[in-house]
Amino acid sequence: MDGMTFLGTAGLFIVTAIAEIVGCYLPLLWLTDRAPVGILVPAALSLALFVWLLTLHPTAAGRVYAAYGGVYVATAVFWLWVVEGIRPTQWDLLGSAIAMVGMAVIMFGARE
Repeated sequence: MDGMTFLGTAGLFIVTAIAEIVGCYLPLLWLTDRAPVGILVPAALSLALFVWLLTLHPTAAGRVYAAYGGVYVATAVFWLWVVEGIRPTQWDLLGSAIAMVGMAVIMFGARE
């Protein structure tokens, strides 16, 4: 796999993870009385975007979902830091790195 394909795949996974996190975070804001009920509309749209983005990968769905999980973990830790203002611990970062290695093995490993 060439560098552009790798960057495109990784970028698409990151955008997909952000769409999923936003779609789940916005209802949390509503449930904890930090946002009005109207926040559920963009939350639903974000989750619909998340599902659509997962369909854009040109490989087996199960492989995409498995690899996406690794990127989701790393993106969620970044969200924790940037949006929630909680600095990741060394364990958060190590776990994210391990998850990303798993994603790379699944997505870019040799195929028969």
